[in-house]
Amino acid sequence: MITIEFHHLVAFAVALIVAFFATPIARKIAVNSGAVNIPNDSRRVHKKPMALMGGLAIIAGFVLAASYSFATRNFKSFLEYLKRPSTLGIIAGVLIIITLGIIDDIKALKARVKFPVQLIASIIVVSTGTRITAISKPFQSTVAVHPSMMYMLGDILAFVISVFWIVGMTNAINLIDGLDGLAAGVSGIAAMTLYIVSVIRRQDDIAVIAISLVGAIAGFLPYNFNPAKIFMGDTGATFLGFILAIISIEGTMKSVTVLAVAIPVLVLGLPIFDTMFAIIRRLLNGKPIGEADRGHLHHRLLDMGLSHRMAVICLYIVSGALGLVSIALVDKGLLPSIILLIMIIAFGIGGARNLKDITVTPELNNNNVEQRNTAGTEHLDAQLEAASGIKQESDLEEKGVSGTEENKGE
Repeated sequence: MITIEFHHLVAFAVALIVAFFATPIARKIAVNSGAVNIPNDSRRVHKKPMALMGGLAIIAGFVLAASYSFATRNFKSFLEYLKRPSTLGIIAGVLIIITLGIIDDIKALKARVKFPVQLIASIIVVSTGTRITAISKPFQSTVAVHPSMMYMLGDILAFVISVFWIVGMTNAINLIDGLDGLAAGVSGIAAMTLYIVSVIRRQDDIAVIAISLVGAIAGFLPYNFNPAKIFMGDTGATFLGFILAIISIEGTMKSVTVLAVAIPVLVLGLPIFDTMFAIIRRLLNGKPIGEADRGHLHHRLLDMGLSHRMAVICLYIVSGALGLVSIALVDKGLLPSIILLIMIIAFGIGGARNLKDITVTPELNNNNVEQRNTAGTEHLDAQLEAASGIKQESDLEEKGVSGTEENKGE
């Protein structure tokens, strides 16, 4: 039985409120700093300049909610927790990722600059104790509590796998950030799934962290869902990927159970599979892995004739279905989860083949959207145009430098 604690609801509410009211502030910061996305190629779906760095609001909501929840529960224990090497490592890694994201939103960085910094941040986190140390053997019906029930990883292998997981997820969330609300929504679904799994396992600390992330994303989404008023940028996308990777390690891979390695893979299945296909596609075409293209799942759905919103909702459902399978794996066991997965795949394939036959409602045009804008928003839009002109000149000077596609395709 799943029991939701009152302090979980408080953490969710605090994160939502802070993120919701912090997003307009983040938008203004982005405009004033020139962190503006320019739709200067056919891969980009939006048609006008858009402010980035909305991730600052998500970060503010998440950090304040989690800190408030832990501090009000037991302040002394909270201070002791902050002094732990693993906590200090996570904080240092997160700060590096956030700083990198802010710089990249203001001035697009090359992939060869960003990847080493992400690698350093991940190594710091893993070196201080956050790592995958064991994987449970398959086909077990009980919690793996003894070494004989696990595949124990050596220090080097555990280190490499953990770093690979964190760096991979950091970029995977970034790569799917191609439609309004897509990366934020998928991350929210993944965080909610991790929350439910942690509640089932009675991992209260992980539950608080996960639900705080859900609340922060929920507070940001009203501004980011189509038609978006702000993008979360690299600041938000890389942060979400980084923190979700850490939560999945602490919550699902340290307390190993039946096929524990499958849980985070399923929870974050959509960005993982999309990234894998992107890498394979580019290698087969002889293109650099970091080169942007229009072959992602969301691009394919748009090319099938789906509206922007319908494409996002479809991918939400896919992500939610994978999360549901992971919950079934924890709560019901292997066989029920396999049956559920087969049912989802069967109906998913059947529905996907007929999606193009659905009559899509035309999306709101820009004129209707502009008519609903307030005077303050119109003023910010004017600032965006000015800021984008400045950034356009900078982009032209660095013609040919695109970095990884990440959230630049939104």
